[in-house]
Amino acid sequence: MKRSEINRIISDAKAFMGEWKFSLPPWAYWSLSDWGKNKKSAAEVMENMLGWDITDFGSGDFYKRGLFLFTLRNGKLNVDRKPYAEKIMIVGENQETPMHYHWYKMEDIINRGGGNLVIELFNSTPDNGFDVTDVRCKKDGVSVVVPAGGKVILAPGESITLEQGVYHRFYGEEGRGKVLVGEVSMVNDDSTDNCFYESVGRFPSVEEDVEPLHLLVSDYKKFLG
Repeated sequence: MKRSEINRIISDAKAFMGEWKFSLPPWAYWSLSDWGKNKKSAAEVMENMLGWDITDFGSGDFYKRGLFLFTLRNGKLNVDRKPYAEKIMIVGENQETPMHYHWYKMEDIINRGGGNLVIELFNSTPDNGFDVTDVRCKKDGVSVVVPAGGKVILAPGESITLEQGVYHRFYGEEGRGKVLVGEVSMVNDDSTDNCFYESVGRFPSVEEDVEPLHLLVSDYKKFLG
């Protein structure tokens, strides 16, 4: 992805979150110079990969297959005591996050506002395939049964709990607009805890055609060492 495209996505995300009065922590807006001055005190932010996270999953088309995320809080296994994580995401109409499950993380996905979020579900098999069994999960604490490959649609305010090993693919419902999506989960490790059904790239390869508006979580080592 080009840095100019990433900057544009961040600017659009700021505007959309502003519409829903969703505020980010002060360090979200730091410049590269600010990061240099606060590198030591903000070690947890960098080490636990908090902050801006944009991916096209290697597709080359962010708006068809991609996701905007901002990690607000996160622990680190066997390093600190925080056992939970929280993200805010923006999902466009028909903008796909491909099928994947997590080995460790259990999560709640929450529609915080905007359009409807469509989630397709499968149980996984021991060899990481799709099982044919029904998926049993909870929608806002109420038990539901979804056939293999079936859909759950979350309207604003609704949520679903996804346990480990449950494949999920999601996108915004066509004609309903972008969706502001929350995630509350166990500790999140996007480097090792995603099992994608297809081979995809989780973090983008960035072409530096302009200066970064804000650093991505995948930029910290590159720019800050």
